[in-house]
Amino acid sequence: MGYDLKLRVWRGNEAGGELCDYTVEVSEGEVVLDALHRLQATQSGDLAIRWNCKAGKCGSCSAEINGRPRLLCMTRLSDFEETETITVTPMRTFPVIRDLVTDVSFNYKKARQLPGVELGPRDADGKRRMMQQDVERGQEFRKCIECFLCQDVCHVVRDHEDNKEAFSGPRFFLRYAELDMHPLDTHDRRKLAQEAAGIGMCNITKCCTEVCPEGIRITDNAIIPMKERVVDRKYDPLVWLGSKIGLRPKDSEGRQEL
Repeated sequence: MGYDLKLRVWRGNEAGGELCDYTVEVSEGEVVLDALHRLQATQSGDLAIRWNCKAGKCGSCSAEINGRPRLLCMTRLSDFEETETITVTPMRTFPVIRDLVTDVSFNYKKARQLPGVELGPRDADGKRRMMQQDVERGQEFRKCIECFLCQDVCHVVRDHEDNKEAFSGPRFFLRYAELDMHPLDTHDRRKLAQEAAGIGMCNITKCCTEVCPEGIRITDNAIIPMKERVVDRKYDPLVWLGSKIGLRPKDSEGRQEL
């Protein structure tokens, strides 16, 4: 069963733009991306949208729907009243290229600043081993699809453009935590997380967790533990003394850190 959907879509480019009103025929079971594709096909063929998989796994179709950062392909029309006007705008944190497409190269710049995994020597039999609980601890972090919705909603960069140089954002705090918690990685990223990534600027409002389409507990399981690791290394007097006399600190489970 179909009905006429009222859409308000931001149209423009880096020089400026405006919200334009449309009425699009939609069908039961469709998502916002379907409505935009029909708008492209029937009324506005030059509408710019970034999308790929249409299955919520590529992270390409990020935008803001009624002011909330969401994936266009995972936002069902049935979530709204049929008489409601759905407003679709580009992600506010990033520069607009055209219409709903934004320049997210900021994120790739931050990714290049983060050192990759550095593994130690293999065991005598040529293999590397880690406990299953260590595998599972990092598994949640690897669910990230890099939609950058968490980056978009983070007010540290959303409302303060000048913070971008010193602040990496929740997507990369997730990556810092994943690598720092890896039991076989030999690189200590705690100083880097504080000085280059600016993790101290995060005030853990959990807005990044709220918009994550993969349900990753970014704040509780990545940012807060990483903050604790940074603080322990810098301010804990016993850890400081141990580093001075060559003792390696132990983690929360009693194992010596690498």
